[in-house]
Amino acid sequence: MSLPRLTLLPQSKGAAAEEPRLLLPEPEIAPVEVASIALMVQGGRWRTEAMRSYDRPVLIWFTRGQGRFTISGRNVGYGPHNLVFLPKQTMHGFTTMGPVLGSVVYLPDEETLDWPGEPMHMRINEAQHQRDLTAMIEAIQREAAGSADHANRALTYYAGLLSVWLARASEAQDALPETTTTTRLDNAAHRLAEAFTALIERDFRHPAGVQHYAGLLGVTPTHLSRVCRKVAGRPALDILTDRRHFEARRLLRDTNVQIAEIARQCGFASAAYFTRAFRARSGQSPSEFRNGL
Repeated sequence: MSLPRLTLLPQSKGAAAEEPRLLLPEPEIAPVEVASIALMVQGGRWRTEAMRSYDRPVLIWFTRGQGRFTISGRNVGYGPHNLVFLPKQTMHGFTTMGPVLGSVVYLPDEETLDWPGEPMHMRINEAQHQRDLTAMIEAIQREAAGSADHANRALTYYAGLLSVWLARASEAQDALPETTTTTRLDNAAHRLAEAFTALIERDFRHPAGVQHYAGLLGVTPTHLSRVCRKVAGRPALDILTDRRHFEARRLLRDTNVQIAEIARQCGFASAAYFTRAFRARSGQSPSEFRNGL
């Protein structure tokens, strides 16, 4: 089913309207990359559970297991043969209940591929369609892992095939009668939660609290937190904090940026406050987490 996206956001005020300064060069990446969900979980549950987004579209294919998925502040369950598509900069995270197998496919952000403009979540029921999708992802993995000539061109073509497959699956899904689930997802509470997460993606690097976001959305902090608890199962502050802590963990594990600079980039008022908050949430200091202690 397609999850309607709220595209019109309130304008930010004051310092929050400034674009954060980019301190890290963007790494060169392959047109398509595939990560194993099982290996992601082994690297720490925060790799999947914490709220995050990517600067490229993402397709997630669950082949075994179950859990809960949060997409733009909306909670949904998933099981075997569930597909989730996320446009770039869509905040999300998912929990796993027991072993979960599947793949996360990071896709090229190119207009010519015509990716869906809205998040999608669907169960692929037909066995042939399941095999086709799995086969494409496995072919992408082999191409990405090899060293053959013209690998990037081949990966780009595979991305095109995947976009065609996804378009056909989406059209087939839209042709089905609407369900009560689809109707339930399109209400004011879900739209508010989605707008909140979109604003977090824009502003989380600035040291502003829930009151800032509630003001931009024209609601009280209490109402915003109540809606988030109803829709996502967690209060607004926890969603905001989770997004900041995921970014901090990523920078600690995957870069050599100094801890004080990570604190600044992730919206913490000071390095000392960042250290206290990080220890309270993870049980480790930032340096202990970085060193794998």
